[in-house]
Amino acid sequence: MKIGVMPSGYGVPLEEGILKAAACGAAGVQINVRQQDSMMIDWSDADIAKVLTWCRAAGLEVTAVCGDVGGHDLQLNERNMIRAEQLCRTVDLALKLDTRVVTSHIGAIPEAQDDPTRKNMVAALRKVAEYAAGKGVTMAIETGPESPETLLSFIEQVNVPGGLGVNLDPANLRMVGSFCPVHAVKLLGKYIVHTHAKDGVNLTPGKAYARYGIFNPDGTQRVFEGVPVPEFKEVPLGQGQVPWDEYLAALRDAGFEGYLTVERECGDDPSADISMAVDFLKSRI
Repeated sequence: MKIGVMPSGYGVPLEEGILKAAACGAAGVQINVRQQDSMMIDWSDADIAKVLTWCRAAGLEVTAVCGDVGGHDLQLNERNMIRAEQLCRTVDLALKLDTRVVTSHIGAIPEAQDDPTRKNMVAALRKVAEYAAGKGVTMAIETGPESPETLLSFIEQVNVPGGLGVNLDPANLRMVGSFCPVHAVKLLGKYIVHTHAKDGVNLTPGKAYARYGIFNPDGTQRVFEGVPVPEFKEVPLGQGQVPWDEYLAALRDAGFEGYLTVERECGDDPSADISMAVDFLKSRI
């Protein structure tokens, strides 16, 4: 396994973040599609090529492109296919950055396969997955809002071998849904193409969909009366509830040889936390 870093965690311009990632000993960087006031899918080929040049000059690979833009578009009529098209353009961006993985949250997946919101999500992700597979790219859903079992059934319902996979974030699983990351690896192993190295603590157990929301296809938000809302916090790597030794062993057993990409989204000194996380991972892989 290799160690990557998300330069966005440094809170500095992209080129500077890439240099910081190299300086802390990472082997790769995951590039966000959203950069300050613009989207990289709207950049010129020349500007995209500059980013790849910065990475190569720093001795780094691009581990994946993060296609997150937020919102619930994939659940909505009139919006899900627009979002799918945006993700297809992100697949093209990934190829220009010489990577074969796009990651994104997609919103909380309803458990029932015949749920109308889930059907919208399946249709949109099938379009993206078919496009990605045709380009040799995997669209990787980030874990967290639903159980590993629900995510597995969703991937199998979309049914595009090679086109749809998993970006496994153990902290999201543990701190948001109180799911076991080791169990998730054992269940989803063959679909894991990228991971985030993050840690966290669940403070109050609950249902992630009660926090993040699920929308009906017409845009109305579902109401979950009496459903507990989870409370949690992200913490530096190794200081939370992710069982790192068991988790990394499970990844090895699953044959995963890709990137553990450090994601630090908060903290008073993210730069120090990222460096500590890289050192932590180096001591264990």
